[in-house]
Amino acid sequence: MGCVSSKQFKRGPGYEDPNILAKETTFSVKEVEALYELYKKISYSIFKDGLIHKEEFQFALFRNSNNKNLFADRIFDLFDLKCNGVIEFGEFVRSLSVFHPDTPMAEKITFAFRLYDLRGTGFIEREELKEMVLAILNESELLLSDEAVEQIVDQTFKQADLNDDGKIDPEEWKALASKNPALLKNMSLPYLKDITMAFPSFVLNCGASDEEL
Repeated sequence: MGCVSSKQFKRGPGYEDPNILAKETTFSVKEVEALYELYKKISYSIFKDGLIHKEEFQFALFRNSNNKNLFADRIFDLFDLKCNGVIEFGEFVRSLSVFHPDTPMAEKITFAFRLYDLRGTGFIEREELKEMVLAILNESELLLSDEAVEQIVDQTFKQADLNDDGKIDPEEWKALASKNPALLKNMSLPYLKDITMAFPSFVLNCGASDEEL
């Protein structure tokens, strides 16, 4: 099973009771316990301190800990609820819960809004939307011309900016997402609906060995 081990681990920093986390999220207790195994694999993949650092997070998601990516940075920042530069277990579970298929759409819409609101102003401005579109295209290895990217941004603002003030507020974003479900297609990860020890492929080749954990 790749790097998944049956060895018993000590509870690392930031550990929280699965029963409590299950009550606060969409996950069951067993799923939270499975997520703890996943969390440990990621948190020991580079720094081996039981906390997920940005490099480990990016490596787990994108198989590369060096190349900077705005999309990966934004996801990390939103998972890092305490804003202390690392992701603890409780933060990991609570944030990942947003991506559970059964999580209410309103929570997904709010999370996606915060993802695009790069400056944290409470609005999505044109330049922020363009930066995120470019980052997502880059991560998907899709190459579009500058003109095509501008058209995407123009069309989005045409649909969303209902009061013509040059920015998208939370209510406008909610209306846009309701009319365009594709905007939130990446906000649901099907495997989270019944997560077991059979983790997604990115965990199976993680850098930490059983001896190191």
